[in-house]
Amino acid sequence: MSIVKHIPNTITCCNLLSGCVSILLLCQNHVLGAAAMIFVAAVFDFFDGFAARMLNAKSPIGGELDSLSDVVSFGVAPSFIIAMLLGKTGISWMVADVNVFPMLAFVLAAFAAVRLAKFNIDTRQSTSFIGLPVPAVGLFIASLPLMLSRISTESALYNFIVNPYFLLATVAIFSWLMISEVPFFSFKIKSLRFKENILRYFVVLFAIVAFIILKLVALPFVFLFYILLSVVCYRG
Repeated sequence: MSIVKHIPNTITCCNLLSGCVSILLLCQNHVLGAAAMIFVAAVFDFFDGFAARMLNAKSPIGGELDSLSDVVSFGVAPSFIIAMLLGKTGISWMVADVNVFPMLAFVLAAFAAVRLAKFNIDTRQSTSFIGLPVPAVGLFIASLPLMLSRISTESALYNFIVNPYFLLATVAIFSWLMISEVPFFSFKIKSLRFKENILRYFVVLFAIVAFIILKLVALPFVFLFYILLSVVCYRG
């Protein structure tokens, strides 16, 4: 196999490494850097598939490697962010001198793994998704620290985001959405015709307007808009 054929898998490994770096940065209390690395992982996640199609280098190992990378970057790393936020709520469930309450966040990682395993064997998901895609979950959670860094700690929005009930609800709802039968549209564009891409264009337009008005605070709302638009308008 020529070296060109290894390019997509190399990009996928960069996705995995980005997720690992995110976890390390969070452990070193670099929260914003950890969140940013999940977005870096998303860039690699987009370009590995793009490279595989352009170079005609799709392979079974590439698909498996992509899922393994996504589990780390968009399942495990975001779970660490939620665990960090839960750890700051002041709630303690002590077991053998260990606070296990923040560990509830890792339920999200487990469901992400299940969702990706289902995706690998589901032939219905070649052009769209059944169940919320794991990268969307990871990016939403990664956007939370970025948003919190831009708003006052005294604001109602800040206190709502760091509320333990909101964080646990986020884990529960997103875990269910990932393994649900709810259809979600993808951003794989086959043509630029408006009728075929109307939902995608709505998301892009919403994102542009939201970023102009709210800047980084807009990030979580963009992902929520994508979810809402899929649930309400998309039928597969």
